[in-house]
Amino acid sequence: MTLAPGLRSQLLIMVEHSDTAEKIGSGDVPVLATPRLLALAEQAGVEATRARLGPGETSVGTRVELEHLAPSPVGTHVEVTTELTEVDGRRLVFTFVARDRHRVVGRGTIERMVVDRAAFVARATR
Repeated sequence: MTLAPGLRSQLLIMVEHSDTAEKIGSGDVPVLATPRLLALAEQAGVEATRARLGPGETSVGTRVELEHLAPSPVGTHVEVTTELTEVDGRRLVFTFVARDRHRVVGRGTIERMVVDRAAFVARATR
């Protein structure tokens, strides 16, 4: 594992109906769902570190702090930028910001733990 603060990743999506609170079930409005925003931020963090983890290693989410600040209707382009800000042994802390063309729509922090994939799955399925 060769991880250090400063690793970044970006994702750009166009909000589709499948991304909305109405479709996911977290609300009844046709805007980017908060759980989908979180999933995008998690995905960006995973992408930032994937090539730097050792063989058989992966990371799993352990803690999230998220502010969903503005709605993003279907058709809106949203960019999520994630940065690794802290490495404490196997604990990774990321900050993320999601923006549309006009404003910040969300931000927060995500903590992930680096684990051995096979051992984690074995424990989870016992």
